[in-house]
Amino acid sequence: MVETRKVQVTGGSTFTVSIPKSWANENNVAAGSVVEFYPEGDSLLLAPATENERTKGGLDITGLSGEELKRAVMAMYVSGFDIISLESNRISTAQRRTIREATQSLVGLEVLEETRDCIVVQDLLDSSELSIHNAVTRMRLISLSMLSDVVDALSTLDKNMARDVIQRDDDVDRLWMVVSRIFRATLRTPKAAKELGLERETCFDYQSAARQLERIADHATKIGHLTLNFEQSVPTDVFNSLSDIQQDSEEIIDDAMNALFTADSQEATDLANETREAVHEIDQRAREVDNLLRDLDPARAQLLGLIVDSISRSADYGGNIAETALQKATPTPWLSCAWKRYLLISLCARVISMTLCPASNHHTRQFIRTGPCSNDMSRRKTM
Repeated sequence: MVETRKVQVTGGSTFTVSIPKSWANENNVAAGSVVEFYPEGDSLLLAPATENERTKGGLDITGLSGEELKRAVMAMYVSGFDIISLESNRISTAQRRTIREATQSLVGLEVLEETRDCIVVQDLLDSSELSIHNAVTRMRLISLSMLSDVVDALSTLDKNMARDVIQRDDDVDRLWMVVSRIFRATLRTPKAAKELGLERETCFDYQSAARQLERIADHATKIGHLTLNFEQSVPTDVFNSLSDIQQDSEEIIDDAMNALFTADSQEATDLANETREAVHEIDQRAREVDNLLRDLDPARAQLLGLIVDSISRSADYGGNIAETALQKATPTPWLSCAWKRYLLISLCARVISMTLCPASNHHTRQFIRTGPCSNDMSRRKTM
C-alpha cells in the first residue's frame, strides 16, 4: 500500500516529511536514530544507518551431495552471505570434499571452522572494495584469449594448449560469481551501488554482459574438448575459413564491449549497430564452412561442425552484448516510484534465473539462522 505525506517547511528554509510509524517500528527507527538518504534520479531512498555487519546464514546440508551441494554453497555466496554455516547430523567425507571444491571455486571464500557436524566458511574480501567493472574487464580478456588460443590449438592439434584453455574456464566462472554477488548486493541496498559509484541500471548492464562472456568461455572450453578428439589435422581450406570466422567473432565481441564501456552515447550506438550487422555476416559464412565439411568423413565433419557452431554462437553472444550497449546508451525516462519497484523486482527475478542451475524444491525450506538479510535470503535460486 502506497502512503503519501505532505512536505512541510520548518525554520523558514528546511523541508521536512514524516515517515510511516509502522515502517519505523519494523526497522527499529526511533527518535534520535540515524537514517541514510540515497538520491536516485527523481527518487530519494531512505534506509536506517547500519554498521558494516557481516551477514551470517546457515544451510542444512543433510541429503545434499555432489553438484547439488556445490550449487547450494554457490547460491549462498552469490546471495551475499559473508559467513556461511553448513550443518548436518554428521558431515561425510564426500560432502567435506565437495565443500572444499566449492570454496576453492569462489573468490575470497575460505573454510574457517570444521567440526563433525558443522563447517563454517567466510568471505574474507570486502565486497565494497570489489569493482564490477574490473571483474567484467577481466572476464573479457580471459574469454577472448581462450577463443583465440583454442583455435590455435586446433591448427596444430596442440592438446596441451587445449587443456590449458579448458582450465581457464574456472577463472571465468569465479569472476562470473563475483559479478553476480556484487550485482545482487546493489539490488538489496542502495548503499552497495553508492560504494561502487555506479547506477544500478549500469550494474545490470555489466551483469548481463558478464553472462554472455561466461557463455563464450564455455564454448571455447567445448572447442578445447573437441580438439582433444582429433587424430588428423584439419584440412587447410576448412581451417582457414574457420580461423577467419573466429577472428571476426573476436572483433565483434571486442567492439560490443567497447560500445558497452564507452561514455559517449552516440559512439556506443554506432558501434553497437555495426556489431549487430556483423553478426549476420558471421552466420552466412558459417553456413559456407558447413558446405566445405560435406566432403570430409562423417566423424571429422561432425566435430568440425560443432566447432563452427560454437564460434558462431560466440559471435551471437557478442551481438547480445551489443544489444545491451544500445539499451545502456538510450536516454532513461524518469520513472515513478511504483514503476521503479516493479523494475527492481523484475531485475531480481531475472538475475536469479540467470545465475545458478535449478535445485530441488525440497531444500527450499532448509535455510536457518539467517542474519540481517533474512527476508531476502530465505529463497533458493532457480534458473
